[in-house]
Amino acid sequence: MRKSYLLWLIAFTLTIGSSVFQRLTGPTYPISGKVEFEGSKIEFSLPRSHSTSSDCKIRIKSEKTDLKANLEWKRFKVNEDWNIVEMKFSDGFFFALLPAQPAAGKLEYRIRLFSEENEILLPEKKNVIIRFKDDVPSWALVPHIFFIFLAMLFSTRTGLEYFNKKAYKNFLYLTLIFLVLGGLIFGPIVQKFAFGAYWTGIPFGYDLTDNKTLIAFIFWLLPLFYKNENEKFSKLIIIASIVTLIVFLIPHSLFGSELDYSTNKMINEF
Repeated sequence: MRKSYLLWLIAFTLTIGSSVFQRLTGPTYPISGKVEFEGSKIEFSLPRSHSTSSDCKIRIKSEKTDLKANLEWKRFKVNEDWNIVEMKFSDGFFFALLPAQPAAGKLEYRIRLFSEENEILLPEKKNVIIRFKDDVPSWALVPHIFFIFLAMLFSTRTGLEYFNKKAYKNFLYLTLIFLVLGGLIFGPIVQKFAFGAYWTGIPFGYDLTDNKTLIAFIFWLLPLFYKNENEKFSKLIIIASIVTLIVFLIPHSLFGSELDYSTNKMINEF
């Protein structure tokens, strides 16, 4: 009994850890930082995802009030001049708005902070890419997140059963059920609300979020064909658990839906 509790604790810890890692390393997580400019501390957290229902407010915190700042933006992968918007200052923040884009539309932007003598770009090395998405109702989003988390948890716990009584079957079925519910039912529903398409993975595209769900599902189906052959069944369970942990460590929304401004059609490419 103690061993079972310990394995559940390990599975839960690994699931939480991989979820946090996936979120923090994903292309929708804000780019944050602090810089020194003319003896003043500048803090920023620049969004990389926003709703299509409103313009996106971009702001930076500055201790110094006699500086100026411009928000520079253009459509992603479009050969056009930078749009330059003067940022206003209020309550310790410079701020300006990025115009809302259609679903999957992306903007490239940066902030130019300057005085009479010096200037600095934020971020300093690479422009920020922000993607817009339609709003997803909570009745679709909450179950999607909940069931995907349970699928990851039971996948990990099923693999750890190798160190216990090797009673894999009940865990296997629960893993498949939660994976289907979270990734193959509510996942496409969320995708449809956010970007207008139920499925943008293989064979229709290269959306990595869809594809990694498909890969995990296939690997968890394989043990069902060998459930009466204990040795092969056990090996396939371990492989499926490891593969699932690896694929869910891949950052969320990587290589996701993208609007081609030249055709106004959705693309999914590396």
